Amino acid sequence: MLKRTHTCGEPKSELIGKEIILNGWCGSVRDHGGLVFVNLRDRYGVTQTVIDPKETPNLIESAKSLRSEDVIAVKGSLRSRPEGQLNKNMPTGEVELLVKELVILNRANTPPFEIEDDTNASEELRLKYRYLDLRRPALQKILMLRHKAANITRNYLSDHNFLEIETPILTKSTPEGARDYLVPSRISKGHFYALPQSPQLFKQLLMVAGFDRYFQIVKCFRDEDLRADRQPEFTQIDCEMSFIDREDIYNIMEGLIVLLWKECKGVELKRPFERLAYKDAVARFGSDRPDRRIPWELQDVTTIFKGSGFKAFASVVESGSIIKAINIKNHADKFSRKDLDTAGEFVKAYGAKGVASLKGIDKFLGDAEKQALKSELKIEENDIVLLVGDKPKVVNDSLGALRVDLGKKFKSFDVNKIDLLWVTDFPLMEFDEKDQRHVSLHHPFTAPNPEDLHFMDTDATKARALAYDLVMNGSELGGGSIRIHDRAIQQKVFDLLKITREEAKKRFGFLLEALEFGAPPHGGIAFGLDRIIMMLAGTDSIRDVIAFPKTTSASDLMSDAPSDVDPAQLKELGIKI
Repeated sequence: MLKRTHTCGEPKSELIGKEIILNGWCGSVRDHGGLVFVNLRDRYGVTQTVIDPKETPNLIESAKSLRSEDVIAVKGSLRSRPEGQLNKNMPTGEVELLVKELVILNRANTPPFEIEDDTNASEELRLKYRYLDLRRPALQKILMLRHKAANITRNYLSDHNFLEIETPILTKSTPEGARDYLVPSRISKGHFYALPQSPQLFKQLLMVAGFDRYFQIVKCFRDEDLRADRQPEFTQIDCEMSFIDREDIYNIMEGLIVLLWKECKGVELKRPFERLAYKDAVARFGSDRPDRRIPWELQDVTTIFKGSGFKAFASVVESGSIIKAINIKNHADKFSRKDLDTAGEFVKAYGAKGVASLKGIDKFLGDAEKQALKSELKIEENDIVLLVGDKPKVVNDSLGALRVDLGKKFKSFDVNKIDLLWVTDFPLMEFDEKDQRHVSLHHPFTAPNPEDLHFMDTDATKARALAYDLVMNGSELGGGSIRIHDRAIQQKVFDLLKITREEAKKRFGFLLEALEFGAPPHGGIAFGLDRIIMMLAGTDSIRDVIAFPKTTSASDLMSDAPSDVDPAQLKELGIKI
């Protein structure tokens, strides 16, 4: 074999006249009147090679037999491309390799789709042949970016005294939130491990153990409904720290994000990142992960419609619900009747009955109402105002999502702008009307704000949590909280969540016991590495940033997983289907 001396991305003008060996995959193979040109590709780049029958008549038949994706080795001398044949779009476009030796290392079947970035192949076909899809330069660049980001993260956190410590993959099922993936035990038949949704309990135990600063780039597993930015197995940058407060976490983690964007994209992010309280984010944007690049905000106009001539909204106010509006500035001429109908259908997915336009209900309003709305919403010529009235959650969810949808549709913002903020002061818990119990907004180990401890004896939904999310352009990059380190407060939270002492001991007993052996104040955060790479790479699909992803039905089209297993395996596990 001709062992490579250079990669296919290295040949440049400074190597002209040198004899080199390249190994790689054939891209295009072109026969130009006897001369055969082969673009040779590896993950480092592409180099044009040429087989000239006048120079090497013994190689011309082999060269003409080459097809796309054959694996070859070539040896030759590097030369300048002829006048007028330079390719400025290729880093190696000034040179070509005049081949003197050619070895075919492996033949390839005709691939099911073209191995190029602008492929028309369906995602299903590309996932079935993912090893071929991963040969495309665009995906290779993303996975190299992922490697670079992971390295930067490891080095940055190590420089800040964090220790990388692995936690178990086979652990105890503690269902709270998403469903666990369960793994049956052969030795203890009828018992199951769970794959971790996060290393939450173990990283808290590491703080009790005195390790002070922990991190891990770790696989996590959640059996939940999937979408473009979710996978059943995903990767977190998981961090925990002792003897700190929220400001310490903000400071260190901002440094990491700033470094990632500087090193990976050449973008300088400004620090400190802005802060926005949860209640303000929901009030103004209808979401706890607001995309503030979109210029329109939600405005509460409930009081204006009290006793209104528009009976539908008057009854909303009378029932104790709310009405909010967004003023889409200078878009009335772009907003058709069809757009309004589409918006009405869009909000129904969030529980709303529909959308009203101010123009559509104008005839039902008195002059005082019209003037109040004009003043409150700063309505000008060519503005279109959309309104939704319902329960607060329905209004905020539906109008907040519609705001984003229309913002993207009408291209109302600069896509290159980066909007970063910490959303803070989340509610500690909410009351679930269906189950008639409180539920944690994050998880049951999140510490309440000390200023709000008294609410836990009166109305726990008013208590704020020491929790925070980092949001970029409407996507949550990560989130975390200060944890409960006091056993009495932890028990109080369990009581409010209606987790009995017996149930708490069964599910979290080892952590609760650890809290009684000198647990330090501690807190942490987990970033979604996949989502960070999506942002850095500028892609909309999480499947683009994972080497071997699953479909939205959590299946692997390449390996055909999940699949049936041998009945003998099930018998060993004591399982009958």
